[in-house]
Amino acid sequence: MFFYLSKLLGFIISPLVWVFILLLYSFKTKVEGRAKKLRIAAIIILFVCSNSFIVDECFRQYEPVTPDYDLMTTKYDGAIILGGIGSVDVRLKKLSFGWGGDRLFQVFPMYYNGRVKKIIFTGGSGSIEFPERKEGIYVQKYLKAINIPDSAVIIETESKNTYENAVYTKKMLDSLKLKGNFLLVTSAFHMPRAMAVFKKAGYANLTPYLTNRVSGLRRFTFDHLFIPNPDALFSLQMLIHEWLGFIVYKIKGYA
Repeated sequence: MFFYLSKLLGFIISPLVWVFILLLYSFKTKVEGRAKKLRIAAIIILFVCSNSFIVDECFRQYEPVTPDYDLMTTKYDGAIILGGIGSVDVRLKKLSFGWGGDRLFQVFPMYYNGRVKKIIFTGGSGSIEFPERKEGIYVQKYLKAINIPDSAVIIETESKNTYENAVYTKKMLDSLKLKGNFLLVTSAFHMPRAMAVFKKAGYANLTPYLTNRVSGLRRFTFDHLFIPNPDALFSLQMLIHEWLGFIVYKIKGYA
């Protein structure tokens, strides 16, 4: 039930949905003056939510700042990579990597340099419509295709969310009696919730490794400050979803 509710909430909190509802109501209302106010409100919401500078600042306040582990020599027993890195191409029977693919690719140099012993991927299907499309299965196939040995790979394929990522992976590692220092690899904006959940699940010696950070150098160019950007709107929706997810996880005692 929680899985389905999270998908519904993800739709409700979309800024575009808010704008659409305001515009629709503006055409339906018969109260004089209200239609104009509703349309102005919709335009303001759309501008603010698609403003690159504002959205960047929101991410900058939320994304953690960590040491640059790429410049260090610390070795880890494994890198736990969270799913959500692409979509399954059923026709070609492979994974089409998306924006989150950075989670997987950033680990490869550390593995090849001997700093990470095990590549641990956790992720099943996050889709209500296609529960059989388990991401972990296709990641395992991809790793095999690029000649990473099975002995260096651990795959968890049943989890549907961050909480299950933590719990199911912990059970696998415990069953394999695998302990030590681990990297937790996920998108920067997702790391606060992921770290809280994994620590609550009983992980020790866990180091956050941030990937695909949204906020970068603070920019003051005209386009960044004033021109609406659909990418900013998409990014903000992800961040709002993450905020809501963290709140819900806190309420349920997952984090």
